Amino acid sequence: MGIYVNPGNSSFQTAVNSSIYIDKTGLLKYTNELISTEQRFLCVSRPRRFGKSMAANMLTAYYSRGCDSARLFAGRKIEEEKSFKRNLNHHHVISLDIQQFLFQKEHLDIFIDRLQEAGSFQRAELC
Repeated sequence: MGIYVNPGNSSFQTAVNSSIYIDKTGLLKYTNELISTEQRFLCVSRPRRFGKSMAANMLTAYYSRGCDSARLFAGRKIEEEKSFKRNLNHHHVISLDIQQFLFQKEHLDIFIDRLQEAGSFQRAELC
């Protein structure tokens, strides 16, 4: 099924290696500004084929404790920001690709179970 908690940075690494990659790390600066505010719940929505998966993979690679992404973000716009090192790989990340679960009803049940497990993990970490 995959790794759901702190999955690493390999998906974003693949995007960065692409000849058509465009630096969108400004989203990370904006997201860092919202941490610990009332606006901390963020929805990244874009039209079809406009990089939602790449943005999610970038957020995962940047925040996830499951990897070291310093070299991956070296030379990118976010590296110039004061918040760069403070948030780089310092947070637990739960990553779920909902498309994987929505093909059949039993997959939806698995998805709901995974969300509940992820919530239990997060609550345990806060205690």
